[in-house]
Amino acid sequence: MSRQIKHFITPAEYLELERRSEYKDEYLNGDIFAMTGASRAHNLITGNITAAFIGQLRGRQCESYSVDMSVKVAKVGLYTYPDVVVVCGEPQFEDAFVDTLLNPTVLIEVLSMSTVRYDRIAKSSYYRTLDSPAVHLLVSQDRYRVEQYERHSEGQWNLREYWSLEDVVELSSIGCTLALSDVYDKISIDPNARVEPR
Repeated sequence: MSRQIKHFITPAEYLELERRSEYKDEYLNGDIFAMTGASRAHNLITGNITAAFIGQLRGRQCESYSVDMSVKVAKVGLYTYPDVVVVCGEPQFEDAFVDTLLNPTVLIEVLSMSTVRYDRIAKSSYYRTLDSPAVHLLVSQDRYRVEQYERHSEGQWNLREYWSLEDVVELSSIGCTLALSDVYDKISIDPNARVEPR
């Protein structure tokens, strides 16, 4: 998230504004936050992940969305746009507009320098309050790194990290895999570049 643009509006007012807006905004407890633009690497990684899911999910009762599908995290009052979302089974939506998903199975955020702290700390904890997700992934764009948070029991999440292009992330909850070599296809990592804060 970046700059705050308006205070204390209701979720209904936010949705009405958002559906008429040319730009995407996120909402948290009465405040609207304008979303920032994405870098080339961010766009490539998001596209690579989406492409990896398309073939693996074909013919199955799972759907994959990238960038434009909003997710509601009711317990914390958040409406947000994950970079990639997968839902298996019957998708549930906020209303008849079918643009705000309530029951994601997998949520993926590609980390950006401007939002990394928020995505890693706040948004990750918000996602884990949802009843439905089985997996939440954080994907770095300035180094080879995927963080996999996986639900194993009620309220219990385990973290597994992947650092090598030879690594493959197993997403057993949706019967898919993500090879880091595919995730980072066409991405050049500069070992001397400033990396995201931890």
